[in-house]
Amino acid sequence: MNLIIDIGNTTTKAALFEKGLIIRKERFMSADPESVGGFIGSRHPDGAIVSSVSHDPSALLAFLRTRSGRVHHLTFRSAYPFSIDYDTPETLGVDRLAAAAGAYMHYPGADLLVIDAGSALTIDLVSGGAYRGGSISPGLSMRFRALHEYTGRLPLVNKRSNFTFPARTTEDAIAAGVVTGLVYEINEYIRTFEERHKKLVTVITGGDSELISSRTERKIIAYPDLVTEGLNFLLDTNV
Repeated sequence: MNLIIDIGNTTTKAALFEKGLIIRKERFMSADPESVGGFIGSRHPDGAIVSSVSHDPSALLAFLRTRSGRVHHLTFRSAYPFSIDYDTPETLGVDRLAAAAGAYMHYPGADLLVIDAGSALTIDLVSGGAYRGGSISPGLSMRFRALHEYTGRLPLVNKRSNFTFPARTTEDAIAAGVVTGLVYEINEYIRTFEERHKKLVTVITGGDSELISSRTERKIIAYPDLVTEGLNFLLDTNV
């Protein structure tokens, strides 16, 4: 049994894998040993991996070493199924590498465009056996908040898929502008990279992946647990 801990900017995701399949998963507001200990209960995982993009997980790693003999802290120095062609790998979010590894696990050797639609929208390219980098822009929730917080009168609109377009109310105009604008952005990314890589496979994950992929005009394959699957793959690779 493998334990996967993915510490993000807003929440921590934990999952247990048995024979390559997720048997339990949960989301926490913090990555403290108490929360993780409650999640695993009396289990002693064969291996554990921790990925963090927000804070030093030293206390959690120390706790996990009391419960498992194989604990790996994912960094840019870890072993990956591809080389890392990036000028500043020490600044590269390991969640982006984990998503790329998850996509590579599903499509080994393919040219891959990996989209993670979460708090931020990240788009990353793997081609020729190497991670080539990508882009980072605000995700849907961040774009909605920015319109509200940096203007005097625009309301805070929640994410939704039902809006008129062209919009006939201000709330619909915000929803249409944010959602449709992000979809157009992704369509153009895919079109651009498909011109350069004729057999490109595009995958998407993240909390907003369903909303976005249902509206794109290009073929996108959705994997809701892509980062978690990638981390499980990397645990077996590194430990």
